Amino acid sequence: MQLSLSMIVRNEAERLERCLASVADFVDEMVIVDTGSNDGTVAIAERCGAVVHHLDWPGDFAPARNAALDLVHGEWVLVLDADEQLLAEARQPLRRLMAQPDLLVVNLLRLERGARQSPYSRVSRLFRRHPAIRWSRPYHAMIDDSVLALLRRAPHWRIADCAIPALGHDGYRPELLQASDKAARLRRAMEADLEHHPGNPYACAKLGSLLVSTGELERGRALLRLGLENCGAEALAERFELLLHLALAEAPADPALAASLYRQALALPLAPRVTLAAGLNLAGLLLEQAAEPAPAAEQQQLLAEAADLCSQASAAAPELALGWASLGLVERRRGQLGAAIAAYRQALSLEPEQADLHRNLAAALLLAGDIGGARAGFRQAILLLERQGLAAEARALRQQVEALVKLDS
Repeated sequence: MQLSLSMIVRNEAERLERCLASVADFVDEMVIVDTGSNDGTVAIAERCGAVVHHLDWPGDFAPARNAALDLVHGEWVLVLDADEQLLAEARQPLRRLMAQPDLLVVNLLRLERGARQSPYSRVSRLFRRHPAIRWSRPYHAMIDDSVLALLRRAPHWRIADCAIPALGHDGYRPELLQASDKAARLRRAMEADLEHHPGNPYACAKLGSLLVSTGELERGRALLRLGLENCGAEALAERFELLLHLALAEAPADPALAASLYRQALALPLAPRVTLAAGLNLAGLLLEQAAEPAPAAEQQQLLAEAADLCSQASAAAPELALGWASLGLVERRRGQLGAAIAAYRQALSLEPEQADLHRNLAAALLLAGDIGGARAGFRQAILLLERQGLAAEARALRQQVEALVKLDS
């Protein structure tokens, strides 16, 4: 069983080597189509053992990916972008899946490093080379449309999910987005696609979520609602994205509606890592509601549900600090200081450079009476802020803490 890597690239000299190193000794061939690089991309690709072809940029990702797909020879095809890496722990599970004779596509969980929402996404990037499988859609090109058409004609084929994260993706890191025109280019492509396909759930989800993230709530909400009206029951990924971002848009003015939308998103039969954002966002919403004047029993009920949601998120993705940090925050509010301290420590074991985590752990330790531990945690938080160039934040934290505990003792 031969596995081919298929890629399209342009000016990816800074990231390509890391990507190719992640699949070394896993794929049997590397086929790269360069669409006009003027940096060291081609030389790096060839040094890493890839066969490089050249193509004038066709103005659309789908035809470029199809051109690259036509050049591979393997029975299976893995498709990566230069800002992605195959995670080492996924190699053996993927090999076992590819060995199944009736399997057509393996959906991969992708870790979205730095994403403000949805730390994991599901992408169809590993599939059997079949003449009917082609890329489509003008942005975020996908094979899904052709795969669904093939399954209707040949229902003996199966699609499977890889249960563990398989890819790491750096493309949504805020500092990388700010340093490029990616967001602007995506928006132009989304606007054009929506003009040609008004009401299309995929187009509404993508542009609607972008508008919500940039504060254009009125139009964003309208597009997301329109997408939901036209979304079929089988389009689970689109429905989840529509519900998630509509909930984000509704939360400031109508928390009850937002909570209902989050619950609808969580009820969809998707992998727990994919629905992680809905659970943690709902937990945050419940935490805010619990701070409002209400009988103590109602507040505790809200906090208990929030704790359950954070516990589920931590169990689903124990490798992410986000779930543990959220659990620590909720448990502290519940008065469960031991559980809060344990959750914060687990989060710090995963992301030890996060100043906020050290500060929150220190606050919990202070409440628990561990003055020495609290002092050490606050000091570390201040030190990290200073190292990260956040001197004003470091000074503000020092002033706040010294009203409670002497840091120099």
